[in-house]
Amino acid sequence: MSRKRQSDTEHTVPALYAMVQPGLEPVAADEITRDLGGEVKKTSRGVVVFKLPEITPDILKLRTTEDLFVLAWGSDTLTYRPPDLVNFRKWTANRPDWGRLFRIHHAIRPKIKGKPTFHIVCQMQGEHGYKRYDAHQAIVDGLRNKVPPGLIAQEENAWLEVWLTIRGKTAVCGVRLTDRTMRHRTYKTDHVPASLRPTVAAAMVRLAGISPGMTVLDPMCGAGTILAEAIDLCNRRKTREVTMLGGDLDPNAVFVTGENLACVGQAQLARWDVRQLPLAAGTVDRIVSNPPFGKQLLTPQDVGPLYGQMARQFDRILKPGGRGVFLVAEYEPLRDSLRDVGWKPTRQHKVRVLGQPAVLSAWQKPDALATMSE
Repeated sequence: MSRKRQSDTEHTVPALYAMVQPGLEPVAADEITRDLGGEVKKTSRGVVVFKLPEITPDILKLRTTEDLFVLAWGSDTLTYRPPDLVNFRKWTANRPDWGRLFRIHHAIRPKIKGKPTFHIVCQMQGEHGYKRYDAHQAIVDGLRNKVPPGLIAQEENAWLEVWLTIRGKTAVCGVRLTDRTMRHRTYKTDHVPASLRPTVAAAMVRLAGISPGMTVLDPMCGAGTILAEAIDLCNRRKTREVTMLGGDLDPNAVFVTGENLACVGQAQLARWDVRQLPLAAGTVDRIVSNPPFGKQLLTPQDVGPLYGQMARQFDRILKPGGRGVFLVAEYEPLRDSLRDVGWKPTRQHKVRVLGQPAVLSAWQKPDALATMSE
């Protein structure tokens, strides 16, 4: 291997960045570190920047990330004023080795049949002294004569895409290595209203910590997204003899869950009321659930009583030392209900779901021996 090529592989592997649901950056960073052996360099709201020894298709196995990019350039010192546009154009034209970035893209996403397509995407959040169109045009100008010839312009879901994402004073630009199946999943063929985002469900499953021989329950399964992510994680880790249980008050939700799980794996499904679960005491190791948000109930006043009854049922069926992971908008009623049955919080992440703030939290039911010693 020549000195130059050795330097390329050992010292100049470009950084990557992942777009994640805001609030889940620590969970995504943990997956990148543990599952890929990556080194997280920086995190900001909705973005995790990291490096790998080598960029391979294994990055497509990440489950808590929405999209993955090879980094062209980034900045967290935007001025919010038109001079930013000059920098966007200059950084795009001069900083990256676009040929190398495109080769990495081609290795991860081989060319499709027919003429390959190309698209430049610009996203912008926050108030700036310029329009999104202006930022988009700056990238177009910076990429002039950089894009491989023969590509056909396409408005969305192109084979080769360069993205600029601006959030407040931060901007990142890169080549997209993924497509929409990373965040939407191929198994999710049927939906129910307010269905949980797969990447959020994957984060919940990781926080649950599923081990061989466990029984895992989603008592309000909706479209079955949590169960699908739990099954997928167990399949990839070869976690054996895990029993998956799911149910819902809505018979259509139970049906949809069965349809979505058909190409993923098996779970025992039933129609039930979460306030009267037909499960024996102390038979469940993990409970992972996205209970109904206030807007999904008749009135916000229904949330507290429902969570109180729910917590008592969960405490009855969960084994001592077991864990629960929940995503709710009304966190205080959940917190109070779980504290009333003696559970202890272990993790908490503030996120946004369906455009509204929510809290993802993990809880531990005390072990019987620990309780006796206290």
